[in-house]
Parts: sequence; structure tokens; C-alpha cells
Amino acid sequence: MADKTSIIGRTAEKEILYECFGSAKSEFVAVYGRRRIGKTYLVREALGDEFVFYATGVLDGNNAVQLANYNEEINNFGGSSLTPASNWREAFNNLHSLILSTKKKGKKVIFLDEIPWMCAPRSGFLSELDHFWNRWASQRKDVMLIICGSAASWIIDNVIDNTGGLHNRVTRHINLSQFTLGECEQYYRSKGIEMPLYQVAEAYMVFGGIPYYMDLFRPKLSLAQNVDAIFFAENAPLANEYQNLFRSLYRNADNHIRVIENLAARNFGKTRDEIAASSGLSGGGLTKTLKELIACGFVREYLAYGKKTRDKTYQLVDPFTLFCLRFGSKRNTQSNDFWLRSYSSPAHSAWAGYAFELVCLLHLQQIHQVLGISGVLTQVYAWRSTMSDPGIQIDLVIDRADNIINLCEIKYSSTPFRITKEYDAKLRNKKAAFIEETKTRKAVHTTMITTYGLNEGIYQAGIPFSIVLDDLF
Repeated sequence: MADKTSIIGRTAEKEILYECFGSAKSEFVAVYGRRRIGKTYLVREALGDEFVFYATGVLDGNNAVQLANYNEEINNFGGSSLTPASNWREAFNNLHSLILSTKKKGKKVIFLDEIPWMCAPRSGFLSELDHFWNRWASQRKDVMLIICGSAASWIIDNVIDNTGGLHNRVTRHINLSQFTLGECEQYYRSKGIEMPLYQVAEAYMVFGGIPYYMDLFRPKLSLAQNVDAIFFAENAPLANEYQNLFRSLYRNADNHIRVIENLAARNFGKTRDEIAASSGLSGGGLTKTLKELIACGFVREYLAYGKKTRDKTYQLVDPFTLFCLRFGSKRNTQSNDFWLRSYSSPAHSAWAGYAFELVCLLHLQQIHQVLGISGVLTQVYAWRSTMSDPGIQIDLVIDRADNIINLCEIKYSSTPFRITKEYDAKLRNKKAAFIEETKTRKAVHTTMITTYGLNEGIYQAGIPFSIVLDDLF
């Protein structure tokens, strides 16, 4: 088994895998998460030495292609004497025979990667997986079956929440998220890339905490040069990633792209009715699309103060997707140093402000820690006035069960942020409008989240809570 320290981050996920490997019963583990998030890497690094069988689905392959690939792996793992399977019943029977013939002691790990691709239409794959697990593997004490897939909603619907033979058969599941800022810093250092925290945060604002994207960084280049080389340059490795990202996850990706692009038009999100009106999608199709986008972490849903369940708001929260939508069109019209030259542009400033808000949304656990409310139940949402001044908007509201509300104002800047007399009045106006319109009886505190803190000034004293970029690490 791999050294636990060889994998950066993923502490909770590694513990789940090692606990299952060391348990006294057979285990069925589902690992899911978006493309490039590091699912396969995690499983192979943690338990690769223990595999008795490993096979992966083939993108867009029909059933014959999937079976041919599977048969080849059976052969690679010592099953050359077995008759190649022509259907999934025979395929799992061969796996059964392979395991019985192995001389390996202890837990026998089977890893089926990208099973949404393996499960071609009308192939019978799922029913045979059900039969393999329920009739044989689960009756033993030495099998660890790990299934994996980037189409998170497919794994949830067809395996974890399966209402047939696989119902309640998954013993543990891992929803793999992107790295936190702290894990990104650790990852870059492991690659010999030294960046100040401010630049680690900006890299996160561009690429998110996606290990595959981060692995493309070159130590000798600056952050801006890396962004140009990875995304904007001719033949850049992520030149077509935006389209490929959704088409590899969803069979009908056009609907998902339409909703994503629709949500990108408004920073704080849209209600379902607003999405339907502007996208042309509705009914079960829209419900399914939103559910799948949420499962993969591209979109979050939240219920604003005083709203009913039907008024949920959906918000784009994936940094890389936002970056592609704001700047992807520049790839073919600009030179290879577009990002290097764009730092002082209004477009860069507008993007950076919202992208930093997304970073904060993705680090709510760290914000809670700084506020000392890690154990307090909270509801998190954005808020905008509909009465006193429709232009008033609060970036992040943390509504706490301890009768306190933090109204968070998020500001991204390269220097300490200065609260002027005019800005102080603006903050007071926002707070007053929120209290008046929501009729809350809780204590309301204005909270600043900035990159480098607040500049010394007479209005700084009016801010009881201040969070800085370092706190998010």
C-alpha cells in the first residue's frame, strides 16, 4: 500500500480508502467528481499496489468497444486462459474466475474506472454488476470493489440511489472536490513552483483547485506567463477544455452549457423561473440539468432570507468555467501574451472582483473558522434589495443559529483596502436596508473579506470583523 504522505491533501478521502481496505468485510466504494479532479490518481496512488483488476471505460465507445477493452485488461491481469467475454454476464464471470485464481492474500481490490462510459445503452452492465456484487463479492470478506466516474449525477442516480438490486449496496462513497487554497500552495511547492499567497489565489481564480490544470504549470514561468501558455497560446493544452469538460460529463451537454452560460450573465445567480425564461429549458429537462451541474460542483443552489423553496437561486461557482466564459473568446484574436498584457484592463478588474467572491464561497469552512463558528449551524446566501434601493447587493450573508448575521463585503485588491467616508456610508446603508427589509431580530455585523486587510483610517473601527486572504489558507 502507498505511503499515506505521498498524496497531497485528500486527508478524509484517504482515510476512507484505508479503512475500507483494512476492514473485516467486503467493501463497495463509489468515487465520483468532475473531470480532472484527481479521482483515478487518488485511488491508484493509495491502493494501486493492491489491485487484482483494473479497467476503465472508453469515452464514446459502444458496447463492443467497452467489452474489448475489458477483455484486454482481464488478459493483462493474468486471465489469458479465459475465453474473451461477449457480454457483461461473461465479463463478470471472468472477473470472478480471475479473483479465485489470484494468489494474493488479504483484501483484493477491483477498480472499475469511468463506469458511466462502460455502461453503454442496453448493454446490461448495471444488472451484471449488481449480480456480481450481490451474489458473490458481498458474501466474501476479502473484496474491495471501487467504482469511479466523472459524471457524478450518473453515479448518484444509477448506483448510490439505485432503487433496484444495487439499492444500499455501496458501503462508502467519496465525492472528490477541488483542492483548497492551502492544498494548492502545498501542491505548487511539491512541484518546485514558489508563489506568494496572492498569486496562488489568482491562479485559483483562473483554474480553480483542479490538480490536472495545476500540473501544467512550469516553474520557470511567471503566473501570467503560465496562464498564457496553458490557455491562450497557440496549441495551448487547455484551449478546448471548456467544451470537452461538459461533453465528457454529460450525454446532452448542450443543455448544461446553455444553463452555465445563462447563469454567468448574473453574478449572484438566477431563480429557476428566470433560467427557464432566458434559456428556453423547462420541466424535467431543466430539473435534471441543474441537478447534474450541482452534483459536479459547477453550480450551487441557495435559499435567500425569507424565500420559499420554489424560489431557490442557482449560482455559477466554478472559477475555471467563469474564466473561460469571460476570456475564452480572446484565445483566437490575441497574441500569446494576452494575459500578461491584460492586468490593468477594466475587464481583468471586473473578473477579479467576482472570481475572488467565488474563492470565498469555496472556502466557507475557513471563513467559519476565523469567525469562530465552525460548530454553529449557518445558512449562506447572497442578498439584494427589492424595496429601498434595488441596486443594493450584499455579496455573502452568513445567517447563524447563534442569532448573529454577518454581512460580508468582499474586496479584491493588490494593497490594503481603504474605507473612505463615502464607502462607510454605503456599508451603513446596506446594513440598514437589510435589517429593514428582512425584519430580522438578530444582531447584524458588517464583515470585510479582503486580500491584504484594511488600511488604517478613522472608518476602520466601524468594522467588527475583518478576514484576509491568508485566513483562507
